[in-house]
Amino acid sequence: MGRWRVWLLLTVGVLAAAGRGIWGHPLEDVVVGLPGQPKVDFRQFAGYVEVDEKTGKNLFYYFVEAERHADKKPVTLWLNGGPGCSSVGGGAFTELGPFFPRGDGRGLRINKHSWNKVSNLLFVESPAGVGWSYSNETSDYTCGDQSTANDMHVFLMKWFEKFPEFKTRDLFLSGESYAGHYIPQLADVLLNHNKHSSDSKFNIKGIAIGNPLLKLDRDVPATYEYYWSHGMISDEIGLKIKNECDFKYYVFDGAHNVSQECNAAISEADQAVGNYINAYDVILDVCYPSIVEQELRLRKYVTKMSIGVDVCMTMERRYYFNLPEVQRALHANRTSLPYRWSMCSDILNYHDKDGSINILPLLRRIIKHKIPVWVFSGDQDSVVPLQGSRTLVRELAYDMRFGVTVPYTAWFLKGQVHFSFYIYVIEKRSLKYFIC
Repeated sequence: MGRWRVWLLLTVGVLAAAGRGIWGHPLEDVVVGLPGQPKVDFRQFAGYVEVDEKTGKNLFYYFVEAERHADKKPVTLWLNGGPGCSSVGGGAFTELGPFFPRGDGRGLRINKHSWNKVSNLLFVESPAGVGWSYSNETSDYTCGDQSTANDMHVFLMKWFEKFPEFKTRDLFLSGESYAGHYIPQLADVLLNHNKHSSDSKFNIKGIAIGNPLLKLDRDVPATYEYYWSHGMISDEIGLKIKNECDFKYYVFDGAHNVSQECNAAISEADQAVGNYINAYDVILDVCYPSIVEQELRLRKYVTKMSIGVDVCMTMERRYYFNLPEVQRALHANRTSLPYRWSMCSDILNYHDKDGSINILPLLRRIIKHKIPVWVFSGDQDSVVPLQGSRTLVRELAYDMRFGVTVPYTAWFLKGQVHFSFYIYVIEKRSLKYFIC
């Protein structure tokens, strides 16, 4: 064969592969580098997956490979809750992803505890209307648990077409807060897919949900129990809520389905807590937005008020994500949305009654499929606190006749007892306790 023919065949092969990139990855979604990003050896991808061609509904994702041996590590999907809050802004850039925003809002710093040390990480802004995810039909912004789970099912099928080498990998489904609804309902849809599909199946190896909303009429009163037990409200207010509120009639968008006396007691509690406490981590200082926004505009580093913790990280993140050069690097906001990126959506009309769905039967079904369920609960979160989670997990374990195989005990790290997280693992007909 002549040299020119060999060169032609090689060129055609390269061009055919160029659209898929190395290992089948889509080149158009490669993130070459984010503004102000420290140098790293792992690859990043970001872009859109269309989940409804008719309405042009697209979900935005951010995918980061594992630090080492990405070709042998599982895939972990992470969803934040809300409903209506960004998994890219939350999980990816302020919690478990590889980077945190820098104090000046114009760069990034390394998260030394990133989960991509052990897994490839996939973050999705779901449903449409959250973050940079969008639809050409505003009617898609009226949605609920079922449509969100169905859209994520389509997303995952199409995402694995973009990244075919990950199709057979172990898949872990994880999230926090209202993802206590998102993740079990998605797992249920994927299990139904596996049951009826003869070819492609999702290799679900486990689910992990942190401070999850599982049963509204138990998780909501737990918030006020938490307030009282941590001295955030008075005995008088605590007793009013205990005596006047029947949370069986509570709905997700507020207490308008309970008595006027209960509404009044809840308002007193919320007013007492006020804006002086970070409800998601009550021991942290709070950030003062007006001061921080001024400092960001003046290119100053925001002062850390708690030792070792940047309490203004959420403000820095919002500033960073709204920089045009950051959106270009992430291939985000391709339709020039008529609003700025924000952590939680202002345009979503989520079904209020879905918050009242009891998730325990779904967890029971998942466990019966021999998929481990990990519930972890930070004891400084008052929004969906430990008091509710531990009661519901024990209720589920009792209902399934599971015994305790790892007893409740303290967790030591470097000679010190740590009580930051309470972990309950339900698997193989047993309930295991861990405190770390």
